[in-house]
Amino acid sequence: MGGRQTMKARRPGRARVVRAPVGREIVIPPGGCTGWHFHRVRLDAVVLAGTLTRVLHDRTTVVHRAGSTFVEPAGIAHIHLGHNLGSEPVVLYVTPALPEGTPFSIPTPPPPGATPAVCQGHTA
Repeated sequence: MGGRQTMKARRPGRARVVRAPVGREIVIPPGGCTGWHFHRVRLDAVVLAGTLTRVLHDRTTVVHRAGSTFVEPAGIAHIHLGHNLGSEPVVLYVTPALPEGTPFSIPTPPPPGATPAVCQGHTA
């Protein structure tokens, strides 16, 4: 490669400030479940506390412990549900925040062949 990189000097006092994306905190109590749903936009999630068990559209199960991150792709092809099978609340921080009045998730029937959900009030 024959290119040259240059850096532009910044004037003193003009620091670039990067802000964390605004998101939403979600709490799922012990025994709680989100029900089957999908999202209109990609979501990036951090598990702040507890252990989240997700069942994905292809019926695979993924466990996320406190301190882990995951991505939920957008669209109905990525329906999923989240269970809190533990004894302490699951606390998630999810970005991006959606405009006021926009549904956070869209409920949907389970994917073909999914087994019944094992959480309160939700069946597959």
